[in-house]
Amino acid sequence: MLVCFLSTGLLNCRAGQQPATPAVPDAMLYRKPVTGDFLVKKSFYYMRGTASISTVEMIVHRPEWERHMTINAWTRGDKNSIFFITAPPKDNGNGTLKKGRGMWIFNPKINRTIKLPPSMMSQSWMGSDFSNNDLSKTDSLLKDYTHRIVRTETENSLKIYTIDSTPKPDAPVIWGKLQLEIRQDFILLKEVYYDEDSKPVKILTTGDIQMMGNRLFPVMWKMQKAESVESDDSVNSKDKYTLLIYKKIKFVPDLPERLFTLSNLKNPGKRR
Repeated sequence: MLVCFLSTGLLNCRAGQQPATPAVPDAMLYRKPVTGDFLVKKSFYYMRGTASISTVEMIVHRPEWERHMTINAWTRGDKNSIFFITAPPKDNGNGTLKKGRGMWIFNPKINRTIKLPPSMMSQSWMGSDFSNNDLSKTDSLLKDYTHRIVRTETENSLKIYTIDSTPKPDAPVIWGKLQLEIRQDFILLKEVYYDEDSKPVKILTTGDIQMMGNRLFPVMWKMQKAESVESDDSVNSKDKYTLLIYKKIKFVPDLPERLFTLSNLKNPGKRR
């Protein structure tokens, strides 16, 4: 999932702005006891859909500079995604393919495809605050973690669940824990990534929730280091973040398998 992050949007909603009507009826949510596994799974498939096509603007913001990129992305099922940069011109054609647990990047300038080893999955994607794994998020959250509800709150008549997600024994993951906030209509509001010493490393927040792709969806996502959120130094720390702004997203029943191939990764003009 090329994954509502703008903190302003989220804060406005929590400060009293009336949220849109939940997309999922309460009867559907409470047909069986609510568990962490249930909420995480429902949220994952709600936010990702069966298949999707989207255009996203990425803004990498630093105190001294700001970089903008436009990204086209396709996802299929819970394992496959492909996305590539269309702007600025100097980055046009750079592509990334995630298929199962494998990930490949394509650089048109050298006409070369590189398979990323697991050790590089946590590295920054194109100098942003998102890692390679963040942008291609597949079913690891469902398969590699156990989920437990630790807190339930009600804001603007909507329940918000805080869930601790801990790795299963021997799971091939780098995080010591994840903590998620999921609204009762399955919209992800926040995700905190912890290291093995239970210290927060980075924080993802979402905002500007509106109808998009025939469902309520967070238009803006914000990723920043935990130290940036907690620091009092607004110039050197709090002004470092990366935004994803969804310009459009369409959820579809399916996409052809040929989209998610190395051949397609190398041929931007054929990504249709």
